[in-house]
Amino acid sequence: SLPSHSPSFSSPLSQFARVWIPDADEVWKSAELTKNYKHGDSTLHLTLEDGMDIEHKLDDKTKNLPHLRNPDILVGENDLTALSYLHEPAVLHNLKVRFTDSKLIYTYCGIVLVAINPYENLPIYGSDIINAYSGQNMGDMDPHIFAVAEEAYKQMARDERNQSIIVSGESGAGKTVSAKYAMRYFATVSGAATEANVEEKVLASNPIMEDTPHIVLCVQMPKGSDDSWAQKLYNTHLKTCSLFEKPRMSNKAFIIQHFADKVQYQCDGFLEKNKDTVNEEQINVLKASKLDLLVELFQDEEKVTSPTGTAPGGRTRLSVKPKEIRSGASSKEHKKTVGCQFRNSLAMLMETLNATTPHYVRCIKPNDLKFPFTFDPKRAVQQLRACGVLETIRISAAGFPSRWTYQEFFSRYRVLMKQKDVLSDRRLTCRNVLEKLVQDQDKYQFGKTKIFFRAGQVAYLEKLRADKLRKACVRIQKTIRCWLVRKKYLRKKHAAITIQRYTRGHQARCLVKYMRRTLAAITIQKFQRMCVQRKLYLQKQAAALVMQTILRAYMARQKYQGLLRNHKAVFIQKHVRGWLARQRYKRSLRAIVYLQCCIRRMKAKKELKKLKIEARSVEHFKKLNVGMENKIMQLQRKLDEQAKDNRVTSERLNSLETSHAVESEKLKVEVSKLKGIEEEAKNNANRVTSLLEELERLRKELTTTQKEKKTIEDWATKYRDEMEKMVAELKQQNGLLKTEKDDLNRMIKEQSQQMTEKMTRALVEETQQLESDLNEERSRYQNLLTEHLRLEERYDDLKEEITLSVSVPKPGHRRTDSTHSSNGSECTYNSEFAESEESSRHGEDVTRGMDTSLTLKLQKRVTELEQEKSSLRNELENKEEQFQRARVRDDEEHKKSRGAELEYESLKRQELDSENKKLKHDLTAMRQSLLGNAGAGAGAPGSPPYKVLMDQLNSSCEELEVRKEEVLILRSQLVSQKEAMQHKETMTEPVHYAEDVHKMKDSGAITQAYLGLKETNRYISLSLSLSLLLSFSLSSPTLWLVYEGLKETNRLLEGQMQQQRRSYDNEVEVLRGELQSVKEENNRQQQLLAQNLQLPPEARIEASLQHEITRLTNENLMLRTEDPTAYRSAKVNILRRMVDLMEQLEKQDKTIRKLKKQLKVFSKKIGEMGGKEGDTISPGQMVEETVRPVNIPRREKDFQGMLEYKKEDELKLVKNLILELKPRGVAVNLIPGLPAYILFMCLRHADYVNDDQKVRTLLTSTINSIKKILKKRGDDFETVSFWLSNTCRFLHCLKQYSGDESFMKHNTPKQNDHCLSNFDLAEYRQVLSDLAIQIYQQLIKCMESILQPMIVSGMLEHETIQGVSGVKPTGLRKRTSSIADEGTYTLESILRQLSAFHSTMCQHGTDPELIKQVVKQQFYIIGAVTLNNLLLRKDMCSWSKGMQIRYNVSQLEEWLRDKSLMLCGAKETLEPLIQAAQLLQVKKKTDEDAEAICSMCNSLSTSQIVKVLNLYTPVNEFEERVSVTFIRTIQTRLRDRCETPQLLMDTKIIYPVTFPFNPSSLALETIQIPGSLNLAFLTRV
Repeated sequence: SLPSHSPSFSSPLSQFARVWIPDADEVWKSAELTKNYKHGDSTLHLTLEDGMDIEHKLDDKTKNLPHLRNPDILVGENDLTALSYLHEPAVLHNLKVRFTDSKLIYTYCGIVLVAINPYENLPIYGSDIINAYSGQNMGDMDPHIFAVAEEAYKQMARDERNQSIIVSGESGAGKTVSAKYAMRYFATVSGAATEANVEEKVLASNPIMEDTPHIVLCVQMPKGSDDSWAQKLYNTHLKTCSLFEKPRMSNKAFIIQHFADKVQYQCDGFLEKNKDTVNEEQINVLKASKLDLLVELFQDEEKVTSPTGTAPGGRTRLSVKPKEIRSGASSKEHKKTVGCQFRNSLAMLMETLNATTPHYVRCIKPNDLKFPFTFDPKRAVQQLRACGVLETIRISAAGFPSRWTYQEFFSRYRVLMKQKDVLSDRRLTCRNVLEKLVQDQDKYQFGKTKIFFRAGQVAYLEKLRADKLRKACVRIQKTIRCWLVRKKYLRKKHAAITIQRYTRGHQARCLVKYMRRTLAAITIQKFQRMCVQRKLYLQKQAAALVMQTILRAYMARQKYQGLLRNHKAVFIQKHVRGWLARQRYKRSLRAIVYLQCCIRRMKAKKELKKLKIEARSVEHFKKLNVGMENKIMQLQRKLDEQAKDNRVTSERLNSLETSHAVESEKLKVEVSKLKGIEEEAKNNANRVTSLLEELERLRKELTTTQKEKKTIEDWATKYRDEMEKMVAELKQQNGLLKTEKDDLNRMIKEQSQQMTEKMTRALVEETQQLESDLNEERSRYQNLLTEHLRLEERYDDLKEEITLSVSVPKPGHRRTDSTHSSNGSECTYNSEFAESEESSRHGEDVTRGMDTSLTLKLQKRVTELEQEKSSLRNELENKEEQFQRARVRDDEEHKKSRGAELEYESLKRQELDSENKKLKHDLTAMRQSLLGNAGAGAGAPGSPPYKVLMDQLNSSCEELEVRKEEVLILRSQLVSQKEAMQHKETMTEPVHYAEDVHKMKDSGAITQAYLGLKETNRYISLSLSLSLLLSFSLSSPTLWLVYEGLKETNRLLEGQMQQQRRSYDNEVEVLRGELQSVKEENNRQQQLLAQNLQLPPEARIEASLQHEITRLTNENLMLRTEDPTAYRSAKVNILRRMVDLMEQLEKQDKTIRKLKKQLKVFSKKIGEMGGKEGDTISPGQMVEETVRPVNIPRREKDFQGMLEYKKEDELKLVKNLILELKPRGVAVNLIPGLPAYILFMCLRHADYVNDDQKVRTLLTSTINSIKKILKKRGDDFETVSFWLSNTCRFLHCLKQYSGDESFMKHNTPKQNDHCLSNFDLAEYRQVLSDLAIQIYQQLIKCMESILQPMIVSGMLEHETIQGVSGVKPTGLRKRTSSIADEGTYTLESILRQLSAFHSTMCQHGTDPELIKQVVKQQFYIIGAVTLNNLLLRKDMCSWSKGMQIRYNVSQLEEWLRDKSLMLCGAKETLEPLIQAAQLLQVKKKTDEDAEAICSMCNSLSTSQIVKVLNLYTPVNEFEERVSVTFIRTIQTRLRDRCETPQLLMDTKIIYPVTFPFNPSSLALETIQIPGSLNLAFLTRV
């Protein structure tokens, strides 16, 4: 038996080891050891997966230990040979996990593909899957029948050797379907997928489609019986051969041990069956069968050819008959036994298969009931044993099934190495580590690039790795758990302290509360008692105080009276004594003053005498005169001060006298008051008794009042409570109403918001739908264009092949590439043009002789495409025509509204006239009323006021008449303006009426008339006001009404005049604009006239005629849209004018012919004269006149941005500018788009000279040459990008200079002068647009062919973040490593290529919007290819790979950000890939996780989500697989999605391209042509 574990294990069956034990129902069951196994133990202590403990007894004879289980990382492998333990339970379990859990029906087993019938249609056989497997290596994708078919197809094409795919299995296992899908793959990749039922045709022609039963090869015995033959078998082989056995219960049977299983054979009738021959009549019946296979099996041997013979026509024919023919077989042909015939047939089949390279497919029937994805282990293991899969496994296990590269081994088992073991040489490092880990060197071998391991060694290494990681995890968990427990302990400690603190605080607060309540109770009792005692005390105190008050008041009054009397007596004495003292003082003062006066008078007299004596002396007088003035001033000041003091003293005396009088009066009053008080005190003494009685009565009333007050307070309290209750209820009701109101408002608001959102959403959806419809229509048109181009190329290739086959006939058949004619054609453009007609005639002659079915089909397809293209173009023209109609309709409505405004203004003018008439009538009536009703006095007729009033009225009437005439003049001017406008629309020459318009344009008279009319109205209103004020007292009440009416009329007139002024101003502005346009038209006519004068006479007449036709056509269209009647009359005028012009043209032609004849005559005479004197005859002179030669200098003209060339130089122009131009030199050294500018400048000159043939041939040559260069160099990205840029620039130039106003908005005046004048090239613009679409699609294909090999390696396989992705052991089939080797593509390679694409397009001057579309397409290809490979590769669906993908996507986004392309829509194309990467990383366990996945993965289809979940594979033991229940939950939640069932993204999709108009600011006259282009034959004009 196969060893189930490695002897290098120190303890192969230790505790927790997982093993497989036999089971009657499930064949094998998984169990786990609960005790270590020791050598010599007869039983194993195990625990099953359901938790049941059992004891497994070992076989006493063999003592074989149970098979060990592979680690979980290896479960679900694509290749069974990659399993570490290769035995039956491991194979069965791996197939079951892939089939039931991952829904994968294909698995490799070395060179064999195992296919399990799912009994359900799976979306894995479409054309997208075929395209994904096409061209891939067999080990790079997940197992599939398409991978086997691709390997066979590739080997057939590479080795030129016949291939065979041997599909075997039971009935119902899926052999026919597998073969059918293989044939479908061959039909698709060979290019014949469009033919109907190709796989059925291939299946019908396939000779190797039969089941082969097991055959026994025994030696034939014609004499004897079945029993004797059985006994001879027993005697001969029973003891000598281990493969021969005898049944226990039978002596007429024997058992043969085949490699698959034991087969029992019965001996009854065995000799008879093998002795009989087949009846000849039966053979004839079989020969006459309609089944070709039976006919071939029983045909005559003389007619049989070699199995590998050559059939007529050079085709290799396979046969099931050998080529040897036995002599004499014709007579004994029908004497062969059935076994002999079957043996010969099997031998021939093996010979046929040996002549081919075989590929094996083993089909497995999972259950007999044909339930979908139901796995019966018994039935599966029977088929695995019978079909040789387990034998293949045993063969693989005998060698080295597990293989690692050195880098992969180092990356995987780096955790088992120490730092000192890591060397720079990976090979030496791995050797040293393996010698330490695995002692038995026979268990592994070192190769040149890989390490080879025997069975079980990878599991041993995985166990060591898992133990090391487990120890590390335990240590990490120990540390983390310690930290968590400590954190938990600290939290609990903190919580306990907090609880204690709060508890103690609560207790303290309770104690304080109790103490406070006790203190409060004591305080309340104290104050209550105090209140009671205080009330008693206050009552007693009040009574005592009343008595004391009365007594003390009496005593106080008595005392007060005594004090008052003493005070008054003292006061009187004081004043009396004061008065006496003042009298004495006054007398003493007067005496003193008198004495002082006398003494001072005496001294003054003495002084006066001295002064008089001194004054007599002059000298003394002079000395004293100096200070006399000062002294006088001082004396004067002193006198003033004394006078002031006297006044103050007198005032003081007066005040003292006044106060004395007042005080005396007050004393008198107080004396009288005192007397009154004394009498009152006497009366109060009598009232004390009555007051006490009143006090007692008041106390009783107080008690009663207090009772009533208490009652009222109780009632008030009750009423307040009721009111508060009622208010609370009202507030509650109010709150409910307010809440209800708020709810209603919120509901209304939400409904309105929902309605708004709904409308917005509907609008957005409708907009998106319209955009998608437009994109679909554009995509359909571009796809049809692509198909049309492909068919044209195919037609040209077929024509060239036919031409080659006829011109150079060769025997046999030779296959050539479809692009041979295009790539191999190196003829020049001149020869192509020269030989085109001849080759077409030759091709037609050849075509008549060939099978025309393909040609007719191609022609039909081309016709359909052209019809569809024309229908699309017609639809586009219809849409444009509808737009123009809508525009014309809007113009008509505007004109109608303008006419309505004019009519309204005319009505206003009529109303103004009527109001003026009414005003005049009212004035006349007022005048008559004044004359009739005037009385005597100031207002009587003839009086001065009356005369003044009448004079004012008369003057106002005269002024009104004057202004009315001015208004009529204004109206007539406006009418003349309108007629002039109509005249302008109908006349052909606008110059005639320019002066009239200029006269009418003068707005001074209009403004003056308006101001005068306004002033008149104001004057009238003032006059009426004055007159009405003068006659208000004299006239009747009707005059006041008349006055009010006049005021209202005046206001109305004022408003109407202002409105008319505004309208007149607007009309004046319109007229100014029209006058400006007339001036511009006049200038343009003059420029055209000047240009025409520079042209030759023929071109001048033709140009003027073309210009006149264009102008008349424009006026025709204008009149047709504005006025049909005017249009008909103008049409007649135009026809007449055209007739006149045609007559003029005929006359000019006659004159030209006449002049040509004269020129011929003159040239002939000049030739006869021989040019003796060098004189020349002018064509316009007579023959006799002679003219001397005169040098006429050519005046230098400004360069008009045109290039002239001769017609014979057109081929040279196209050759040098297109066919032989090197894009790299032009892109680097010259301005972007230079070839397009040069071609357009040449086209401008052809248009300028009105040469339609030259325009047509130049455009046709340009388009055909671009197609030719793209056909020749279509795989060069630089060339395709260069001509895409130039084609778009040429298209933009045709639009920018077309003369269409929509394309001339951004032009300069000089650029507008360079517009095309004679030809409308709209159709050629459409042709160029189609050509640009074809070039764009060619660019995308070229770019895709460059990027395609980089995407999978750079985005998926390369490990950008080193050490994140885990690697797994590979089987016999090589899987691309994630470690970057030399020559492999990385993410940096993709980014460099994208930058190269971007820089190339920028150098070529590609439009920025077009670059954005190219980048969007690039990113779509990257995302789609990456996602498709992710969906087809189980080894890529892991958590770490999701991280790698997200990092790679972030790098792509960073590239977009650096190039300022984040808004081009490229990032959105990566959304499916981003969501797939996120799906690999998110949790996948609970219902919440399922809901999150469903909401997150909105860009992935249901099949893609389920596929990723099924393929999800843990790289490490610590990751978990996705459960089947979770996947079903996802499917249930996504059941209502409306989406296509397609699994893979379509990588062939090309987004519809648009070419937004991008005008150039480059002036054509500034362009210089470099000499390197070899365009010296072009002339600047």
